[in-house]
Amino acid sequence: MSKSKKLDFRPNEFVVYPAHGVGQIISVEEQEVAGFALELFVITFEKDKMTLRVPTNKAIEVGMRSLSSPDVIAHAMKTLKGKAKVKRAMWSRRAQEYEQKINSGDLIAIAEVVRDLHRTDDQREQSYSERQLYEAALERLTREVAAVAGGDEILAAKQVGDVLASRAPAAAA
Repeated sequence: MSKSKKLDFRPNEFVVYPAHGVGQIISVEEQEVAGFALELFVITFEKDKMTLRVPTNKAIEVGMRSLSSPDVIAHAMKTLKGKAKVKRAMWSRRAQEYEQKINSGDLIAIAEVVRDLHRTDDQREQSYSERQLYEAALERLTREVAAVAGGDEILAAKQVGDVLASRAPAAAA
């Protein structure tokens, strides 16, 4: 069973690790840990200057996945166009939910956070923690959109920005 799981990811492939976003598998290596030989995916996150080692037999379990398909990207963009759904719960509870969505690695959930926390110039200002969550979600979304499209993050950021701007109600002249 674990043999088939190992073949899901290959070196040089981009993957999504839930807690860190898009990374690239640079190799598969053997390492001895506590007397056991472990096979590990070595994943690098260029933007964060971070390297992560994930046991190959635990990759699926921890939520590591391949990049989203173009269909999922299109669904995420459609989600961004929707009306923000802000619950009336206390901010600490909502912040916790947003954090969970961001770290779920689910692109649609991340798009929901971006949609719900996005502010236009004529809306009230965001608090520091709201802005932090918004920027984290926006960065995750943009990186995955860029990786699926071939790697241009500036173009992906513009694409996401255009979608968010298109849903803003036109200001009265």
